[in-house]
Order: sequence, then structure tokens, then C-alpha cells
Amino acid sequence: MMSEETGTYGDQGGPSPDPGKSPTMEASGPDLHGLLPAGLPSSADISPSPSAEASGLLSLPWEMVTHIASHLPAQCVITVLPKVCHALGNVGKDNTAWQLRAHRLIGSRAGFPVGPREDFDWPSACLEMEQLITGWTGQAQLVAGQTKEDEEEAREQVGLQDGEPVAEGQEDGREDAVEGVGVEAQEVAYGADEGMEVAMEGEDDEMPPIVGGDQLARLREELGERLEDDAAALMEEERDHMMVFGANEEQDGALNRQEDLANFMNLGNGRRVETEQPQPLRSPSPPPALECITLPSDHIAPVNSVLLVGGEGAVCATGSRDWNVKLWDLQMSSGGTLLHTLGGRGDFSTHRGWVWCLASQGPLLASGGFDSTVRLWDLQAGGAERGLIKSGAAVHCLCFQTDVLLVGTFDKRISMYDTRAAEPLVKSLRLHGNAVMCLAADDKYIISGSKDCSVVVYDRRAGKGLKKIRLSSYLLSMSYSGREVWAGDNSGMLHSFSMQAGTLKPLSQFDVGHTALVTGIHRSSGSLYTCSSDRTLKVHIPCAPPRTLCTLRHQAGVNGLSVEAGVLAVAPGDVNVNIWRPRK
Repeated sequence: MMSEETGTYGDQGGPSPDPGKSPTMEASGPDLHGLLPAGLPSSADISPSPSAEASGLLSLPWEMVTHIASHLPAQCVITVLPKVCHALGNVGKDNTAWQLRAHRLIGSRAGFPVGPREDFDWPSACLEMEQLITGWTGQAQLVAGQTKEDEEEAREQVGLQDGEPVAEGQEDGREDAVEGVGVEAQEVAYGADEGMEVAMEGEDDEMPPIVGGDQLARLREELGERLEDDAAALMEEERDHMMVFGANEEQDGALNRQEDLANFMNLGNGRRVETEQPQPLRSPSPPPALECITLPSDHIAPVNSVLLVGGEGAVCATGSRDWNVKLWDLQMSSGGTLLHTLGGRGDFSTHRGWVWCLASQGPLLASGGFDSTVRLWDLQAGGAERGLIKSGAAVHCLCFQTDVLLVGTFDKRISMYDTRAAEPLVKSLRLHGNAVMCLAADDKYIISGSKDCSVVVYDRRAGKGLKKIRLSSYLLSMSYSGREVWAGDNSGMLHSFSMQAGTLKPLSQFDVGHTALVTGIHRSSGSLYTCSSDRTLKVHIPCAPPRTLCTLRHQAGVNGLSVEAGVLAVAPGDVNVNIWRPRK
């Protein structure tokens, strides 16, 4: 039976969402020859000291061991050192060491994390940041270099066609506009100066050396050689380790760069991606290079929404203004393969209007459209139709939880549906005075943003609104993970909130250089992606203020993005979809 509620707002709270869990730290594994002195007991409680009757690495002061380990990639500290011995496994459990690593990556002037520090997953955050910094700054340099070469070649061709030679070094200022504007925008937005640069080795922000330079260098060299020799077998067993340590040493680096460059510029239909980037940041972790593929153009109108499903970034769903939802296999071939165009029996299209949003939970995919319906599809059954929900108004946003599907609509409502029931509507809420534009939720609370410039927290158990925050702009996109909520508004600004025990607290607003609607946002502990109708997609570190690593320019406003398992899907405002993923 349908019911409608009007939210009330009080001071009631509740338990906070479960914090993200850190990567598993295995406590046992084979010992590498020479790293453990003979007869040393295997115990996770060991903290070697100079007084111990031992020789080798573990006879050093523990502070020296952790300092040496801080120069290893985060992936090695998390997954390899615990297999070397119990004592070295403890390095990955030292939150202070992870915090020092994080501040070395982002610089001392940036605040991190932006939200609450309690139970923050430092290892995962550092791992993500290292991969993000190395992967995206490198790709930005490659694409920017090729873009400049293409523009110079085009000018030469124009000059030859006009019968006038192009003078060497002649510039029309375009490159300066592309790169200079990016740096200037960041200086204006962040107050950037030389002091904002990432702390490098030997700078003030790095932990001071504990021993003399020669001795430390010798120790680091010893550890590196032994790990390289003895950990090879371990890393052979786990491909993820191989991907992090970067690849085959016998490959020629120059050939790799040429191959990357060719693949990145082959974005389909002759479209070129321009980049803006600040000064490159350093990372000690060498993750695999990224590649960009463009899915075959099968839609006949712009794609509004993209969603990676399945948990491994292996399948991408696309929703378009041609009224259709399509499923793509990203692993079957190098360029992606169309699996299905979803639709019921006898239907000529998935919806009867624009498809505006997508959401998934397990094998179930939901698509919402301007035809005032939500349609359900079974991914395990080849995209078979599993249900039809009539929402009564155009569907703007969807959010799936394990027991309920949340639907935000143009008629100011948030509706809760049980997709397993014959009569799916559970409750209809009217918490806003205008259209609902974005939703986020966990098993206890619903967070919604509306065109009435408000954000509301609703307590599902108590059945009432807890808090309503008024803003000077309205939110269009939202990402909720851990205890932080990030959102993008209609003016190009980013907003950050903390979320604890049902209390939503505004933290900061950031100008990252977007000049129009922020149409998509994804935040995790160590990464932040944003896209906008100003034709840009930006990759940042989620600190305060965000550090922008790369800006990709497109030919039209970017409509949406989705991130899963290191794969990024982008709807660049036309009939295509770009997929950025680690190169295999």
C-alpha cells in the first residue's frame, strides 16, 4: 500500500556506517633467505632491537626498518612483506608510517583525510594514491605531448596549403592557453605556490634520516636486492603483485611509451582529448600504464549514463537518449564487445524516453528514464527483464541498497521500492520543495540533494528526517563512502561533508576548475574523479584542497562517469563511451 510522508528534522542520531576495511594482512608465509637470523622466533609481536642477539636486517632499530620500508611501494608493504616474515608484516600495521607516507605523497599543506580520521583506512588510501599519481600524471604527459605534435603538424599543413611556410617556433598561443590556463586555474583555486609542491626525498616534509646517508643507502640497497631476488617466486603466484611492480624488465621503456602513445590517441572517430595538468607529483609506486579504448558506436544519440557492473569492471552498462540501455563486455576483445540491447519481448527500445540513470545491486540492474518508469534487468540471465516500476514522474537518480531501491524523481519525491515484492512500493517521501537530483545511502540513512538547494538526511529506522542543510547552489551528483560525502553542484564547485551517527556536517567547498554543472563524481579513500558539462573530466587526490593530477578535455559536455576496480568509464557527451583501464 502506498504511503506518503513529509520529513521532520530533529537531533536524533544513530550508529555510523561501517568504515571501510583495510586490505588483508596475511600473518604467515615463507621466510626469505638472509633476512631472518637463525633461531629467531616467528611471532607477530617481534620488534627487533639492537640489543637482540641477531644479525641482518631485523637486528636494526625498528624505526630504521620502517623508514627503509617507507620507500617500498605500498603494494609491496601490504601484500609481500607479510609473506617474508611475521616481523616485517608488522610494518604494514603501523598507522603512523602510513600517515607519513600519505603526507609525503600529497604535501604538508594539504589536509588529509578531509573527513573524520577515526578508523580511516590508511593502507588502502596510500595504495590508491600511489597508483593514481603514477598512472594519471604519466598519461597526461603522453596525451599532452601528442596533442602538441598534432597541432604543430596541422599548422604546418595549413601553412603549406596557403602557400606560406610556417616559421620554426611560430606559435598561435594555443598550447600556452591549454597548459597555462590549467596551472593558473589551480593557483587561483588553491592558492598554489612553490610551497604546495609535493615533498620530495630530502625535503623538509620527509621524515629525517635516522642513520648516516651511506649506511642508509647500503641498507636500502641490501633490502632491495634481497627482495628482488627472493620475492620473485612469490610475486609470480599473484598477478596483482606483478602488475604493481610494473612489468617485464626486459621490455624496452621507449617502445612501451610509443605503444602507450599510439593507443591513447586512438580514441575513435578522430576525436582528440586535450589535457591540462599541474606540476607532476612523484610516487614511489610504479603501477601498470593505463590504456583508453572507445566502445564501438552503437547508440544513435548521446549517452547520458554509464555504470560498471559485476565488481571487476568487466561489464559496462550505457543509457542513452536513443531510449536504449546496452551492455558491453570489456574483456572479450581489446576494444569492447556489445552483449545486449536491453528490452522486453516485443519492445523496440529499452524505455519510451531518454534513459537518464543506472544503478545495480548484485545481478540486478535498474534503469530510470524520462518516461516515468524504472525497469529492472537480470544480468545473470542475459539481461532478461525482471520488472517494471511506474514512478509517476521523470526519474532523475537511483540508489540501490541490499533491501531497497531508492528513486528520486522530478515531482520532489524519494520513493522506496522492494524489488522482490509484487507491489514494490514501500514508502514515498516528500523531503524537498523541488526536483530530487541526487541520492546516496547506506543501510541506515538516505542522503538526498534537490534543486531547492537543500540536502536532507533521512533516518530509515526512525522514519523521519534528521537534518536539512541549505546551500547557495543545488547538487547534481553525490558520492558517499566511509564517513565522507562528496558532491558537485550546478556552479562547478565541490562540497565535502562528514557523516557520523546520522549527523551530516558541511566541511569545505572547493573550486577545482570546473566552470559548469558537475555531472558526475566518484570518491574513494585515495581517489577523486569529477566530470562536468564544461567538457572536462578531472582526476584528483581527495585532500583539502583536492590536488588535480590530470584534466581531459572533450568535444562536448561530459554527462557521467563510473569507477570500479581501477577501471574508469566516461560518457563524453556524444554517442561513444571511453574506458580507461590498466594495461594488461
